[in-house]
Amino acid sequence: MFSGNAARLLIDASYLLVAFLFIMGLKAMSSPVTARRGIVVAGFGMLIGTLMSFLYPGMGNFPLMLAAIAIGGGLAWWSGRIVAMTDMPQMIALYNGMGGGAAAAIAAVELFRMASTDPAAAAAHGPVVTSLAAAGAFIGAVSFSGSLIAFGKLQGLIKRSFRFKGQQVVNLLIVAATLALGGAIVISGHPTMEMVILFFVLALVLGVTMTLPIGGADMPVVISPASWSVPRERCSRS
Repeated sequence: MFSGNAARLLIDASYLLVAFLFIMGLKAMSSPVTARRGIVVAGFGMLIGTLMSFLYPGMGNFPLMLAAIAIGGGLAWWSGRIVAMTDMPQMIALYNGMGGGAAAAIAAVELFRMASTDPAAAAAHGPVVTSLAAAGAFIGAVSFSGSLIAFGKLQGLIKRSFRFKGQQVVNLLIVAATLALGGAIVISGHPTMEMVILFFVLALVLGVTMTLPIGGADMPVVISPASWSVPRERCSRS
């Protein structure tokens, strides 16, 4: 339908539009008066980004993509219809957690591919792509585990906050170790499997340790940044 260059140009232009729609949508979500409009605007942005995936040169797994869209869209529509308004924060926490998990999974594919190929092929990705993959993995994994803890607290499955002496120091050490490992992955250009696995484990643990001390009333502050994880990771793939 489109030549390779034309498709690439259209994809790049669409992601500028997608980024604009996400920014405007999230801005509108900051007010109860315009929140519904913000969700619709951001939803259109995600729809455009998803449809543009079909134009990637060499893309051929269309049945799998369509099946995933149908299953995910059907479940989202069904759950949105039956969930009570009082349970909406829990549903949003789950959705954001799944979004973070999806972003981490996209990044994991790239990082594990780099780890499993020969150094010359891995270096072809370049530091920019590797940096974006590492950032997407970090943000997505933290959002995933943190949002699941938020869901547990909002649902009443986790009934109290967990704090211990020196918790902030422990969190800082985990952040420092995760960032150092991410930096090593970017600099090496050809990470080992052990480096990638440890990087994800630390990011997931960080999401848990950062969220457990927070009370249920502050959970909206925790789950809101997760909405950026998939848009950021999806646009970085362009």
